[in-house]
Amino acid sequence: MQLLTVRHVTTYRYRRPVSFGEHRMMLRPRDSYDQRLIEVRLDITPQPVALHWVHDVFGNCVAIARFSETAQELRFDSTIRLDHSPTNALDFELEDYARIYPFTYPADESPDLLRLIERLYLDPDRVVDRWARQFLRNDGPTGTLELLGTMTRAINTQFVYLRREEPGTQDPVSTLEMGKGSCRDFALLMMEAARSLGLAARFVSGYLYVPASDGRRVGGGATHAWLEIYLPGAGWMEFDPTNGIIGNRDLIRVAVVRDPRQAVPLTGTWTGDPSDLIGMDVEVSVNSNGHSPG
Repeated sequence: MQLLTVRHVTTYRYRRPVSFGEHRMMLRPRDSYDQRLIEVRLDITPQPVALHWVHDVFGNCVAIARFSETAQELRFDSTIRLDHSPTNALDFELEDYARIYPFTYPADESPDLLRLIERLYLDPDRVVDRWARQFLRNDGPTGTLELLGTMTRAINTQFVYLRREEPGTQDPVSTLEMGKGSCRDFALLMMEAARSLGLAARFVSGYLYVPASDGRRVGGGATHAWLEIYLPGAGWMEFDPTNGIIGNRDLIRVAVVRDPRQAVPLTGTWTGDPSDLIGMDVEVSVNSNGHSPG
């Protein structure tokens, strides 16, 4: 297992002291068999009058801070240390009936997957549908992993990555028409494409570790986004179309949601004149500390 340290600092700056409302943070990675938290530290300045943690409807950890004093600067400094165990597509064993597309989810799982198969973005001209179906073979059966792997690599090689600072995502049709987007846009496009094929998919927000020797990966130095698709036998498999990654290698999960709008790392309110806001700075670093003895 690889030891990784993630530091995520967000600083809001104001022209004069302002007051702050409730702030919600989704910064704590999910504990699992492939990523084990060792240390979690969250420093907030000014110090909140109250800070507590809850699990949202998807089981993500959310920290909620409330403030009583005014300040010209609000700073959230999160440091995470964790053991990360990489996996790839070859490590997963699909049920025999799910190896070839199409397949049907078992009756005992379908009710829980239905909302994750449901399309969320309008596609009246079936643009996303047609794009997704180009990856189905015409000369014989289509392997499920072959289908999803080809789709992942197509986005990675055929679309132009743009780092966008503004919040939100492009709708999938716009991403297809422009041929460019951010990691959020690419994850959403593939998620909706998989759903158009009847597959359950969910959006993942987290961090990406970029080794110094790998100059081709993009998405480091900020939060990152990808998706998971549910495949019988393998469970939730991760696909990062931005970098062509299949499996969780170098991907650190923080939040899994049905829609990207449910996975904002930091939200909150403040009271003052709109002109008081000078700006916001975000710094993210992910570093390797070697490997754990185990």
